[in-house]
Amino acid sequence: MVEQKKCQVLVIGAGPGGYVAAIRAGQLGLSTIIVEGEKAGGTCLIRGCIPSKAMINAAHKLHDLSAMAKEGGHMGISIPGPAELNMEGLVAWKDGIVKRLNKGVENLLKRAGAELINGWAEFIDAKTCKVSSADGDIRIEAENVILANGSVPTELPFMPFGGDVISSREALDLKEVPDDLVVVGGGYIGLELGIAFAHLGSNVSVLEAMDTVLPIFDKELRRPVELNLKRLGVKVHTGVFAKGIDDEGNVQYAAKDEQENIKTLKADKVLVTVGRRPNNNGWGLEEMGIKTSEHGFVIVDEKCATNMRGVYCIGDLAERGAMLAHNASSQGEMVAEIIAGNIREWDPVAVPAIVFTEPEIVEVGLSPEQASAEGHPVIVGKFPLAANGRALTMEAEKTGGFIRVVARDDDHRILGVQAVGSHVSELSGEFTLAIEMGALLEDVAGTIHAHPTMSEAFHEAVLATLGHAIHIT
Repeated sequence: MVEQKKCQVLVIGAGPGGYVAAIRAGQLGLSTIIVEGEKAGGTCLIRGCIPSKAMINAAHKLHDLSAMAKEGGHMGISIPGPAELNMEGLVAWKDGIVKRLNKGVENLLKRAGAELINGWAEFIDAKTCKVSSADGDIRIEAENVILANGSVPTELPFMPFGGDVISSREALDLKEVPDDLVVVGGGYIGLELGIAFAHLGSNVSVLEAMDTVLPIFDKELRRPVELNLKRLGVKVHTGVFAKGIDDEGNVQYAAKDEQENIKTLKADKVLVTVGRRPNNNGWGLEEMGIKTSEHGFVIVDEKCATNMRGVYCIGDLAERGAMLAHNASSQGEMVAEIIAGNIREWDPVAVPAIVFTEPEIVEVGLSPEQASAEGHPVIVGKFPLAANGRALTMEAEKTGGFIRVVARDDDHRILGVQAVGSHVSELSGEFTLAIEMGALLEDVAGTIHAHPTMSEAFHEAVLATLGHAIHIT
């Protein structure tokens, strides 16, 4: 017999968008059910952002310890022999972090009064779905629906996932470090994991179809990352297309203007990171009558509402906003409040984008080129991390990093901030707040920044934009 349930809010997907929406809806007193096919936390927490950052951190520690094992050591510290990696131990440590966060999300949902159902939802119509769970089938009727189904890795038709061809998900669960790793796709996911595995001891090669890796960033921001790739011995092949796998499991590729000249790269594992696509198949999207774009994203308005009344879509599945976890969370909180009767719309002034390579890249707001293209009279200031005391103590200056500020020349309103360097991701909140609040250069210049911190570099970059930085000439 099918169990029957009714609720005011039904959330599909317990990722960073869905679980935030469900928690906020519960806080607002709405009867809420959230359905998740795997573990609460979604791609970001369970198999993406969090586990990848854990692995990146461990890889950096191993790399640092390796320097201390060399003759003479490093920082006055030496260890008697090379550091050894137990990959299964690393994966177990990473899984422990994921498990703690997963349980934390489950407890937060419970305390907010949202009911979590583990199972796969399939929609019958726009507001009715059947959930197949371990305890049997459940039919749920909802007054409002929030779709937070997320996205999945894009698969190459001539190089499908399976065996030694893996996505980022499988890369985070490898029991051994591959001797030779070929990364197909030189975007942020490929380079984050490629650099991590290079630190862990893999011979890493990157194949990128564009003329440069990280093509969404300008040359000045990319340069420190490109130099570090070279220092690590990562072989980067740009302007090339992967063609497939040969009988020995190696990767075949060719330059875009020499398609007949097939070359081969030795590979124990092939990590395909050519993007992500909306998770729009197999759960009844067609039955809901919801409009989608030509690329399969659900079309929504400024309130994340679809064409069906009472049905909303947030996060990677929605056409509005970039595929970023913090976008999804912001949208989820907003939609819950809209359903509760609050007047809200999703129109952020600035959304930070971060690449956790070594060095890290942060971009918020407009670049100098974008600002000029939009007709702003632009002034730009830059401050090198090599002139920041705290950066020196953490060796963050070794990457050739900097902070760059873009502002209007006439009224000094800050339009954008870009940074590259070790640990700069932790400064992204201040960058975003300045732009979101319409701060002027003088607002930041007049704010006392604690010493010694890397945040002083932002202060100095603003002073440089005004023409009177203190710690550079």
